[in-house]
Amino acid sequence: MTWQSETIVANGLRLHYTRTGGDKPVLVMAHGFSDDGLCWTPVARLLEARYDVIMLDARGHGRSEAPDGGYGTAEHVADIAGLISVLHLQRPIVLGHSMGAMTALLLAGTHPGLPRAILLEDPPPTWSHNWPPPSSAQRGGRRHWIVDVKRKTREEMIADQRAASPSWSEDELGPWADSKLRLSMYVLRTEDQAAVDWHAAVRSVTCPTLLITAERERGAIVSSEDATKLQAILPQMRVAHIAGAGHSIRREQFAEYMRVVREFLGEIGNTE
Repeated sequence: MTWQSETIVANGLRLHYTRTGGDKPVLVMAHGFSDDGLCWTPVARLLEARYDVIMLDARGHGRSEAPDGGYGTAEHVADIAGLISVLHLQRPIVLGHSMGAMTALLLAGTHPGLPRAILLEDPPPTWSHNWPPPSSAQRGGRRHWIVDVKRKTREEMIADQRAASPSWSEDELGPWADSKLRLSMYVLRTEDQAAVDWHAAVRSVTCPTLLITAERERGAIVSSEDATKLQAILPQMRVAHIAGAGHSIRREQFAEYMRVVREFLGEIGNTE
């Protein structure tokens, strides 16, 4: 089946998405910072037989519009809620990585009737009082990294990432490089982002939730203490820890990642 590449207007922005299609339960995928929707391609290929997978490009990423500002989690939530509304999606499942996982979590807390379930791949632990906002040095480092990577050709990006991440499959490298080429520098403009009451939002999540964690020493963000804190708030949440992976869990331990995702999706398959 040929995947659809479409653009809609939602939340006042032109948003691009790729959709596998079919009369099946809908699974919306929200990517991490600097990635785009097609970075989910290996996952979507394995799930499209049972799900209508929608891979959204976040604002400033991929082929979506890049406004001058407004790149906080609340704005991303408004965008994905707009997508769900415009496409008339009925309680989709939402799977997110990092920035996209923050979006999925806040969506479930502020729009509890929208997602049927959420899956969170190593989100920044905004629910933890010990989680600090990015420092000016961290923001500067992110800018420097984007500028540096954009100076490279696609082939150079792929070669460098292949050497840096030998556990990634070849199917991951092309979409990863393409996402960096399409990334807008406007994504760094976070000073005007809307404030979020994470304390209230997280406590309002009612849907089934899966938190996927990995190893801090390999670069994962969520610690075991962070996971315990979130599970105390969300007793319905399951935690799946995947060894041998860092922040990009699915890219580093793809088979085990897909196993835990499919297991969770199977468990919620007949529940509403």
